[in-house]
Amino acid sequence: MSTRSEPFTELDSRFSSEDAEPTPWADTANRLEEAEVYWLSTVHSAGRPHVTPLLAVWFDDRLYFCTGPTEQKAHNLEHNPHCVLTTGSNELHSGLDVVVEGEAVRLTDEARLRSLATTYEDKYGSFWHFEVRNAAFHGEGGRALVYEVAPSRVFGFAKGRYGQTRYRFPQP
Repeated sequence: MSTRSEPFTELDSRFSSEDAEPTPWADTANRLEEAEVYWLSTVHSAGRPHVTPLLAVWFDDRLYFCTGPTEQKAHNLEHNPHCVLTTGSNELHSGLDVVVEGEAVRLTDEARLRSLATTYEDKYGSFWHFEVRNAAFHGEGGRALVYEVAPSRVFGFAKGRYGQTRYRFPQP
């Protein structure tokens, strides 16, 4: 289900093969939905970058991820909500890598959290079953805060016939 309008899509010819075309948004959104591992980049309060792999779900045109409240990424997001999530493949000549820029906002609505808990389990299996209480996920690893990232910009990096596509979203 799409809750946002289609992004403005443009190919950056400076970083693309001569015969490249923009990657359609539907292909990029599909990559975000099907990816299993994502990399989250945040900024430490001292200004240093912090990057870590995690699981996430693409749902209603947004990325969602969770983390323990004492983990470094949770502390970083308290001080600076700007973040980048990336996914793709380690292949040089094939595939599509995706970079999502946005702000991570802590999600506390329990009805929405229950929907996301089901989405996580559907995607990753029963090991990733979460109960929802006190505005957070609760599972095998304990309490987890859930964050929502509505993309401000997304980049798709097609490989093989190399093409850098930028997607810009209308801001509310």
